[in-house]
Amino acid sequence: MKLEELKLHVAEGEGLTVEFKEKFTSRIDRDIVALANARGGFIFLGVNDEGQMVGEKLTNRMKADILSLARNCEPHIAISKVSQVDKTVVIEIPEGDEKPHSCSSGYFRRLDAVTQKMTQKEVGLLFKNVSAISYEERICGDISWNDVSKEKIETFLKEAGIAIDKIDPKDVLTSLNLATKKGIKNAGVLFFARELRRYIAQCETILVSFKGTQRVDIIDRKDVQDDLWTQYQEAMIFLKRHLSVRTEIKGLDRKDSYEIPLEALREAVANALIHRDYSVRGTSIMVEVHENHVIIKNPGGFPSGMSQDRLGALSVRRNELIADIFARMHRSERVGSGFKRIRESMEAAGLPFPKISSDEFFFIEFERPAKGKDTELGVSEGVSEGVNEGVSEGVNEGVNLMIKYIKQNPGKRAPYIAGAVNVPLKTLERWLKKVKSEGKIRYKGSAKTGGYYAV
Repeated sequence: MKLEELKLHVAEGEGLTVEFKEKFTSRIDRDIVALANARGGFIFLGVNDEGQMVGEKLTNRMKADILSLARNCEPHIAISKVSQVDKTVVIEIPEGDEKPHSCSSGYFRRLDAVTQKMTQKEVGLLFKNVSAISYEERICGDISWNDVSKEKIETFLKEAGIAIDKIDPKDVLTSLNLATKKGIKNAGVLFFARELRRYIAQCETILVSFKGTQRVDIIDRKDVQDDLWTQYQEAMIFLKRHLSVRTEIKGLDRKDSYEIPLEALREAVANALIHRDYSVRGTSIMVEVHENHVIIKNPGGFPSGMSQDRLGALSVRRNELIADIFARMHRSERVGSGFKRIRESMEAAGLPFPKISSDEFFFIEFERPAKGKDTELGVSEGVSEGVNEGVSEGVNEGVNLMIKYIKQNPGKRAPYIAGAVNVPLKTLERWLKKVKSEGKIRYKGSAKTGGYYAV
């Protein structure tokens, strides 16, 4: 491994295939078997949990101990390479050919950036599924490196908080285990292809708002056929637009409370994108807003070995690579705690836990509170200290926040901006019209593809 490649891995942080260790100890046999039981990867000795390269020196004794620990695993693991790269010791572990592997402390697996001891049920599942090559792992034979969007990679790096000097798509995707010498994996295509539907036609999320409780009268619909990150963003913007929000303004402080907690909805949308079965053609993820409920469903049902009574107790990933990318962008919880967060946010809002069911699809249904004064769109009873003054100050604060967002994110369209600053689309459009007339912003481009820019 070259120093530039090492620095890229360290900048990206720990994940499904990368583990940091400040110094060598015999306990790294747990990380060796965990990586071998997943997709293989690297252990960096001399890098602490904060990603600081503190240094570790490779000696003949240390190398012999590392190789011995791997040989003592059952079945034994043939370490690909142990080397000194600058001040860091790099241990390269291949994906295991005879999974599951164990060490003296038991069976371990990699779950995002964490090495976790496996239960007996999880060990049994791994024995059962070792022969299957998941859809996300398959090489997409149709795509070339020219079809990879550098802009989408830049967006990922920004969301993940990764700072690198030079962006080389091949280096970035390879370091994330989304590409090999043979080509780009389907997981890489799902996030970074310029025109995703050319390669994976079934990858789309359909967003629909219905009048009433039946799937008959459509109020609004949007078919999102771009990368998974865009599908996530568009789904959240759509939900914010069609759910009621209570706004409390006290002086310059503003607090928006949606009728269904956004944290719960974010977890549910991310879960649908992470766990859908992308090999099933002719299907889509559906996000439906009805008068009395919101339902999110994805093709695939429960992954093998998972059932409704095991939610929150057992973590089974259909798409480990996709889960790793979402976790790096801080849009899903590591170590399978997503349903716990949904439960906690719903309980805090005084709402019931959503209904969950599964057959060929996975369904999660959120109950909408009955419409009343606590869920009506607009300003709530929180404006008690001088209504007119409080509202005026709150609006000015919101407008200033909008202008700041446009300056930092030029070219965004109104729905994106509304979602980013947490205001209804109609409110934002009034603000845009006002600020545009004052000459502080302008709209550039066509009606379909243009966006707003600060002057």
